[in-house]
Amino acid sequence: MAISVQVTGGEHHLVGDWDGVDLGNQFLAHLRARAFSPATVRAYGFDVANLARFLEEYEVALSVVEPVDVFTWVDWQGARTPGTSAKVVRLKPRSAAPATINRRVAAVRAFFEFLVMSGFLESNPVPAPRRGQGLRPTSRGMLGHLGPGRERGGGRLVREGRRLPESLDLADVQAFLGGLRTHRDRAMVLAMLLGGLRSAEVRGMLLSNVDQGRRRLRVIGKGGRERVVPVDGAFFAELAAYLRHERPRGLVTPECFVVLRGPTTGAPVSEAGLRALFRRHREASGATRVRPHRLRHTYGTELAAGGIDLLALRELMGHASPETTSRYVHLSVEHLAAEYAAARATLAGPR
Repeated sequence: MAISVQVTGGEHHLVGDWDGVDLGNQFLAHLRARAFSPATVRAYGFDVANLARFLEEYEVALSVVEPVDVFTWVDWQGARTPGTSAKVVRLKPRSAAPATINRRVAAVRAFFEFLVMSGFLESNPVPAPRRGQGLRPTSRGMLGHLGPGRERGGGRLVREGRRLPESLDLADVQAFLGGLRTHRDRAMVLAMLLGGLRSAEVRGMLLSNVDQGRRRLRVIGKGGRERVVPVDGAFFAELAAYLRHERPRGLVTPECFVVLRGPTTGAPVSEAGLRALFRRHREASGATRVRPHRLRHTYGTELAAGGIDLLALRELMGHASPETTSRYVHLSVEHLAAEYAAARATLAGPR
């Protein structure tokens, strides 16, 4: 039986004939005990399963994995490079984005670290994050005890190009919104577009965290971090119509957005259900570029272009790293051309 990730009793587990299934499940249980979110446990499960499929194909036992095997695994995943055509990608079904491979490496490094702590292995075969070489002068003062070196880059094994967030054109957004048939669907999309919420944050939004009077949402983001987000009135208008006319009466479900029809009526909107909604309406509207995270990127890009303080933008979007927020501050080609023309006009003026 091929290794896979399945949900049992509301929790994700590894299932299959791989020799490391039990250890993998102990690792996932360890993550749950440390209060990692279900989404994170699920992602780690799939990343460990990816390694397991490689080890099975190459007939390498988990107990004898060496650093060279890790690099072979990275090659096996087939990192996509910028400009790769769709035809080439189809010929290499395992092709993954560099960021995806680096995320898998980080997850597998944590898995092997757990095996070391458990006594199953003596050392971690996954290369550790690079550190400074200690050639800088020793720091002095109150923080001198921290030492000269620090981790850099999270130990990425595949080079990642610096990509700007992909925002959407107004025409695409309007076409997509115009094709939505329910207040619920429009409210979920507007929460991403006007509030910058992640799709998981929209699905997990609780009724008790909605402040319609102040037009604010209390959001539980990645890592359990909380933030309060003000949202435009257009979202609250759709939300109020959904709660008044569409949400089934008498529900005790705490989540705000629920299934409206079918055998699961009243259950919270699932990840698969939200993906299907977007896929269906992309095809119907012709707005093929609209995806949940691009709606969030559009929110961040528009606020950055409007001159919002970066600390405020970081707080609104729930970013853990300021570097992530800084990617939204990029100048458009039109702005650069206008600045260039203004500078040239100043130079060409009377002397």
